[in-house]
Amino acid sequence: MEVEEKMERDQSIPSGEHSHSEGVTSQDKNIAIISYITLIGLIIAFVMNNEKKAEFPSYHIKQALGLGLTGLALGIVGMVPILGWIVSFLGIFALLFLWIKGLMNAINEHQKPVPWLGRKYEEWFKNI
Repeated sequence: MEVEEKMERDQSIPSGEHSHSEGVTSQDKNIAIISYITLIGLIIAFVMNNEKKAEFPSYHIKQALGLGLTGLALGIVGMVPILGWIVSFLGIFALLFLWIKGLMNAINEHQKPVPWLGRKYEEWFKNI
């Protein structure tokens, strides 16, 4: 019965996305959550995971790093008068949505990329 439930759960997860509810330690989950809490949290999470290099927190550290750099890019775009302000303003709301999605994935122990840019973050930061 347990095997059938696990197979059904694994089939419901799209390819490239993982649910780690069984193999994630509480420390790994905490590191993943901390990575989404400002730049300082990202640095703390990176240092905490540096020796162990666990897959789950590493994945979320990469996603959080991508979100942080996207926010930096939006800040630079926001320096351009009028059009830059508009793009930056709208981008901040999109970034907030992505940040919430990433944080919720970490809380729920899902290893899923954030919408729109998450796959690019995986590609760009694969060596971290």
